[in-house]
Amino acid sequence: MKNYGYKPFILAVLLLLSAGLLSGCLFEGEQSLEKMDTPEEAVTTTPDPSSDEPQPEGEGENTEGEDGEGAEGTEGTESDASSATVAREVYLMDANGMVAPQTLDLPASEEVATQALEYMVKDGPVTNLLPNGFEAVLPAGTEILGVNAKEDGTLVVDVSEEFKNYAAEDEEKILQAMTYTLTQFENVKRIKLWINGHEQQVMPVDGTPISKGVSRADGINHSVGNNTDIMNSEAVTVYFPAQNGEQVYQVPVTTRVAKGSDEYTAMVQALLEGPELGSALMNPFNEGAQLVNSKLENGVLTVSFNENILTSVDEQPSLSDAALASLVMSLTDQADVESVEVHVDGTEQVFNEAGEPLAEPVSRQDINGAEAM
Repeated sequence: MKNYGYKPFILAVLLLLSAGLLSGCLFEGEQSLEKMDTPEEAVTTTPDPSSDEPQPEGEGENTEGEDGEGAEGTEGTESDASSATVAREVYLMDANGMVAPQTLDLPASEEVATQALEYMVKDGPVTNLLPNGFEAVLPAGTEILGVNAKEDGTLVVDVSEEFKNYAAEDEEKILQAMTYTLTQFENVKRIKLWINGHEQQVMPVDGTPISKGVSRADGINHSVGNNTDIMNSEAVTVYFPAQNGEQVYQVPVTTRVAKGSDEYTAMVQALLEGPELGSALMNPFNEGAQLVNSKLENGVLTVSFNENILTSVDEQPSLSDAALASLVMSLTDQADVESVEVHVDGTEQVFNEAGEPLAEPVSRQDINGAEAM
């Protein structure tokens, strides 16, 4: 006998299974849609110039152990990180209106160029660090919108509109201070200025041309005598001491020497001749001091003088600290010179003012460290 009663049962089961499968597919589809429609946290970026920071010289090495611990094998704390400082050379304006470097202890930061510029803004974070008689050079309220390091050594600096609020007579000083501060960093050869995202062909107040960028070759604190033959001379930058109260510091001055002369000899000769008459700068060298010869080898420049370069301190012939600083700061500005060794004819050993032998070549860091103490 044919039994047709099972067909409705089978149809009912098939309908139930189909409904279950369909609902499962629909549910899974809703989940996928929900995940796709939920946006991730937005990440904003600024247009060029971006914050591609140059690397400070001598930094960037990994000082942590394999486990990310400090050099002593102990984990650093947040307070350690927040209290860490790094010595930076920042160019400020002294009481005589000259641009000069000062070594300041700034909070450790990866954005070294941006930070250095921020510490050059009047009424900014540098205020409590300013040495007596010095002032910041960038107009108050200036914001550093970005820096962008190019492969050709150009650092593009983008600043806010407040940058335009300076006096015409300060325009070159602002350019010089920015240029010399930023070119202390590795691979930065020149700077270009943008204001609020727009490239500048000239400075905004007095119209100084800057379309090709500004480098140390453009000089600083220019000192050109009335009798200087511009056509047959070339620019060199040397450092002379200045004094404010008890503080003695070095001021870079761009002067001119005869073309074709040996670069190092010309620079030392410019130092021995001293600053312009009437200048607030001092001549740290004795009358009659003469350079005998100079020799560069493996980054060490050896300069030999006659005995007139020495000064007696407590009956001990010595080289004055100011004269040594002028020599080292001036000569190590040259790319090939890392340190300076001073010899004096007829003297086996040269001493500094403290009576300590100058047995090793002296670097720029040695001078800056001594001045900061």
